[in-house]
Amino acid sequence: MARVAPLFGEFTHDRDAEHRKDGTWLEEAFERGQAIVITDRFEAPIDESGPQPRLAWRAAAAVPAGAERMYLGLLDDVPRFAVRGRRDLKADQWLDLRTIGADLPIGDRGLLVEAVALAQWHARHQRCPICGEQTTPRDGGWTTVCPADGSQHFPRTDPAVIMLVHDGDDRCVLGRQAMWPEGRFSVLAGFVEPGEPLEAAVAREVYEEVGLQVSGVEYLGSQPWPFPASIMLGFVAQVEGSQELRPLDGEIAEAHWFTRQEVRELYGWGEPGAETPGARSMPGAISIAHHIIKAWADGEIG
Repeated sequence: MARVAPLFGEFTHDRDAEHRKDGTWLEEAFERGQAIVITDRFEAPIDESGPQPRLAWRAAAAVPAGAERMYLGLLDDVPRFAVRGRRDLKADQWLDLRTIGADLPIGDRGLLVEAVALAQWHARHQRCPICGEQTTPRDGGWTTVCPADGSQHFPRTDPAVIMLVHDGDDRCVLGRQAMWPEGRFSVLAGFVEPGEPLEAAVAREVYEEVGLQVSGVEYLGSQPWPFPASIMLGFVAQVEGSQELRPLDGEIAEAHWFTRQEVRELYGWGEPGAETPGARSMPGAISIAHHIIKAWADGEIG
């Protein structure tokens, strides 16, 4: 079975976890490192002066004093940090990850995914879940500690399954969520429940969303999805038994079986392997859904 390679699954930097607890090293690294600001809207400064947009890195030592630091790791042997703050740097644009992620070089993209994930966690988990006291960041932004009860807390990631269901021949299921505009279709997805194996989550979500039983669940790949704190785990599965689509949980407004040719026409593709010309119905290239659907339409999976 072929694997898919979503953009957010690519990175070239070293996360350098061994230095996160070394306060002395982090201080020295900050003096010689580079940083980006992440705003409260999770935007970053973008430099568009070259042939490809890049993050507008600055000398970390020039960051306003007192800014909350998050150590991201090393890229090109340079320590990289993110700080939470305001638009205090003149940049060509300030853009969020959804908007600019697909256009950044791999090194910058991987660091921005990490920075946004950490910033989202800090923004949403400022108090101790045990006693409610304000927590204090530690370990380069990778943990927080409660000053009242001493408990330590770590960034969370919520697993979600995303799956293409096919009939074993030339058709797959695509659905439209109720909140989506008319004409936009994608593969099915849902969150993993506590204590649930991933394969069971695939089967449960498919049944809840469109009333199908599936078997032959196979893993395709994964990507972080920091909106705010998920990891998307991609699968393919084959329908078993009835192929009647019956949306059950109210999340799916409509679902249909599509042939490979119909998928190509829906998303504006030509022959297998052709580039997508920005068809409005297509999940963006930053999403693993895009890569799963394209791999199936090109005959690489299923």
